[in-house]
Amino acid sequence: MGATTAKVKTKTGAGTAKQAATTRRQPTSTPWAEVRGSAIHGRGLYAVKTIPEGTRIIAYDGEAITKAESDRREQLRHAREKAGGDGCVYIFELNKRHDIDGSMAWNTARLINHACTPNCRTEIIRGKIWIIAKREIAASEELTFDYRYGYESWREHPCRCGTDRCVGYIVAGEYRWRVRKILKAERVARARVERTKKTTRSRPAGA
Repeated sequence: MGATTAKVKTKTGAGTAKQAATTRRQPTSTPWAEVRGSAIHGRGLYAVKTIPEGTRIIAYDGEAITKAESDRREQLRHAREKAGGDGCVYIFELNKRHDIDGSMAWNTARLINHACTPNCRTEIIRGKIWIIAKREIAASEELTFDYRYGYESWREHPCRCGTDRCVGYIVAGEYRWRVRKILKAERVARARVERTKKTTRSRPAGA
């Protein structure tokens, strides 16, 4: 997933508001999963029955936007996050020209959480982003996929998936070894500082 979500204020007349209300979309649904409270973060999607490997579970739907608009909304997301607002990322890369902003409330797939060892994958089929089972998924198992965030901003996205291979941050698999290396070096440096402090405290005065 890439950048973000942003609401734009516009003036609308009564007729326009009425039309928007009547054309408001219903939440997307799937016979394979339902929304429940998540142990990872907020709400998530859980299998309601066994899902065979390769099943197209649900489409990640939303507004198609240009790359320039995607960048603009990412900047707005950063500003909102710094102000204490919602910092969730909902924009998904579609192709070289467009992204999908899936922040809309009716896009149920936006609730699927990240995991470093996910049970789902994403695939673009005929211009639509699908969430597909990587393996057989048991009933009541939470659906997850790898968000594949970039390396340049990995510290901004803590991971709470709790899997054995979790690096502690949401970052694409090919960068996790780098993150582990950095975190290990930081732990070693902190331990060295603590040892130095203990040595200094235990040294007799005037020694």
